[in-house]
Amino acid sequence: MPVLPLRIYGDPVLRARARPVDAVDEGLRGLIADMRDTMRHYRGVGLAANQVGDLRRVLVVDAPLDAERRLRLALVNPVLHAPSGSESAEEGCLSIPGVWEEVKRPTRVRVVALDEAGSPLDFVAEDYLARIIQHEVDHLDGVLFVDRLSALKRQLLRKSLQALARGEMPEGYEGYGQAGAGGAR
Repeated sequence: MPVLPLRIYGDPVLRARARPVDAVDEGLRGLIADMRDTMRHYRGVGLAANQVGDLRRVLVVDAPLDAERRLRLALVNPVLHAPSGSESAEEGCLSIPGVWEEVKRPTRVRVVALDEAGSPLDFVAEDYLARIIQHEVDHLDGVLFVDRLSALKRQLLRKSLQALARGEMPEGYEGYGQAGAGGAR
C-alpha cells in the first residue's frame, strides 16, 4: 500500500468537517490500509482521513497497551459519548510537525462506531487510548489540538504555525508529508 502525503497545518482540508461514510466497502478498506501504512511510516499512533486529504469520517489507531502489545483499530463514523475525568498531557500531531503542547482532555469516553468490516463497535476508551481517539475525532470535526490551547499559548506558537502554513518545515522534517503517491480522495 502507498504511503499517502500528509496534509500540513494551513491546508484547508484540515479545517473541514468530514462527512459520514454511507457504506463500508473495498474502497474504504483500501483507504484504511493506506492510512495505516502512512501512520506507521510517520510513527504516529492515530490518523484521521482528512490528514491525508480524504473527507470521509474514518480514523485509524495504533495504540501501545504495554511494552509488547498494541491495539490497532479502524473507526468508521465514530461518535463519542459520556466523557468523564480530566487530565492534561502533552500532544503532538503528524499534521503539525515540531509542535508539542499540554492539552486537557477527558480520561474516559464511550466510543460508538463501525469497524472496517462494517460491524458495530461500542466500547469505553480510557487514558491514552481515549486521548488518541478524541484527538482524531477532533480532526474529523476540523478541530486541531492547537485550538484547545489557551489564547496565550496559541499566540506563542503563532510564528511556528505561520511557518508551517507557508510550507516551511522544522529542522529534521525534510520531505515530511511528501512521501508516496496519490492525492485527495
